[in-house]
Amino acid sequence: METSASTSPSSLTTRLPKAGETIHGHRFFTGFGGKGANQCVQAARLGAKTSMICKVGKDSFGYDYIENFKKNGIPTDFVSQAENAATGAASIIVDDEGQNFIVIVAGANLLLDSNDLKRAAAVISQAKVLVCQLEVTPAISLEALKLAHGSGVKTLFNPAPALADLDPQFYTHSNIICCNESEAEILTGITVGNAQDAGRAGLVLVEKGCEMAVVTLGPQGCVLISAKEPIPKHIPVKKATAVDTTGAGDSFVGALAFYLAYYPNLPQEEMLERANFIASVSVQSTGTQTSFPYKKDLPQYLF
Repeated sequence: METSASTSPSSLTTRLPKAGETIHGHRFFTGFGGKGANQCVQAARLGAKTSMICKVGKDSFGYDYIENFKKNGIPTDFVSQAENAATGAASIIVDDEGQNFIVIVAGANLLLDSNDLKRAAAVISQAKVLVCQLEVTPAISLEALKLAHGSGVKTLFNPAPALADLDPQFYTHSNIICCNESEAEILTGITVGNAQDAGRAGLVLVEKGCEMAVVTLGPQGCVLISAKEPIPKHIPVKKATAVDTTGAGDSFVGALAFYLAYYPNLPQEEMLERANFIASVSVQSTGTQTSFPYKKDLPQYLF
């Protein structure tokens, strides 16, 4: 997995503040985050053998993050520390409905470069699945996707944070693109408010060159669009009481990567149903990685 890592200071409040407003919160905590790191941790907790390619700072957060990877059984051979940048950070506010606002400062993530990829070339080319995001420099994510795709590795691209002017090569080098409603809108110009809209947006993504597009819809599940079967399929999820939705999309992507690697013959809809379920478990606890379930705590029919 080529990826990003950041610390995540989180504030829990009764409601999200309006512009210019100061309100009281009722809990504050700091956790580990970064879309790629989250996805890697979720895959590892399901039993995947993973690898991280990322950059953190030479600061307390960076050293703590390296220990966090080790605690989750994730090798740190390709986790380097930048001398001249801080570990990435994400400020998160969560309301009582579980909805969130997130502001990220990429920091050391933006210093990941071609030399870092060259050092990890062997592990990338021998992987079953490579997962990329856009919290590192887009050109580096694209370089990793090209390296993996050219080696026959299945590529799963999570275009987040989304870019309206995304390089067209991202689509042609991604077997699967997985994005949420707002990301789908930025990429396609189609406002996504329901499964029908998600299907229309997904078709645009497939037309741009990926084999499969998945548009996630939070409590409504997700929609699958395949180049081979361009009729959108809505895969719902069982209703869950959300405590904190932060990281649910990353839990979903990490679970999907796990199934792609270890259950490649499972029907696509079944993979997404299982990833939906795992993500729905994550929203029932506070925090990001702290809410991600382990294999031992999940129903065994998922495996």
